[in-house]
Amino acid sequence: MSLKDKILFITGASRGIGREIAVRAAAQGAKVAIFSKTAAPHPKLPGTIYTVEREIREAGGQALAIQGDVRDEADVKRAIGQCVETFGGLDVLINNAAAISLTPTLDTPMARYDLLHDINARGVYLCAQKALPHLLNSANAHILTIAPPLDLDPKWFGPHLAHSLSKYAASLCTLGLAEEFKDHGVAVNALWPLTAIATRAYDNHDAGSQGAARTPAIMADAALSMISKPARDYTGYFKTDEQALRDDGVTDFSAYATHPGAPLICDLYISDALKAETDTVFHTP
Repeated sequence: MSLKDKILFITGASRGIGREIAVRAAAQGAKVAIFSKTAAPHPKLPGTIYTVEREIREAGGQALAIQGDVRDEADVKRAIGQCVETFGGLDVLINNAAAISLTPTLDTPMARYDLLHDINARGVYLCAQKALPHLLNSANAHILTIAPPLDLDPKWFGPHLAHSLSKYAASLCTLGLAEEFKDHGVAVNALWPLTAIATRAYDNHDAGSQGAARTPAIMADAALSMISKPARDYTGYFKTDEQALRDDGVTDFSAYATHPGAPLICDLYISDALKAETDTVFHTP
């Protein structure tokens, strides 16, 4: 299915993966509302909702920049209402906004724990709750959340429990919403990168010194593929970016590499079984 004239609402889209999804959807003729806190330039971080709004229009789509916080119920309700009023409906919610803090329990202040859960868990539930009344009116409604495949291996919890709890809460939200709305024509799926993605978070954690990454384009292409599927036939999936693209027949991912030919950093929450599905060469620490 084409995304032409489809109406997307993307959280955390002022830079990185969210921005890439927004611009690539616009190139297909989508109408895109971007929802983020970043309205003014940051001294160390590129991009605001207004620079991305301009990029969406330059790419051929219609754009709406809305400043707000996924932690604030009034903000989310206002933003989704503004999107619906401006574009005439809503077809796709992409939960991309996220917080990361890979700290062990004794080094995690409760304020940081609350931040992780307010954005990664509560924000996903809140945005879905406010979007669903409008999505139910769409002919091909999708909720796509950037969340990991469900995996209760203790190795994902011991080193950074607070972060893992919050991310798997987003995955559980995906699982539950998919079941709840499977007979209502709303597809609810999750997408996660197989490898590190070259975003600001990647740079801030000094991942570049450990191996190579892929560009945000691979996540954007995978996301657009998933939200283009017939909603009634495609729900409850947890896909890596590679899996989503392989489903479409893609086998060569070299164009996405930041350092072609170099071993890639495997992302968090990727099991050995998922690694075994791919011929991607991973960096060995």
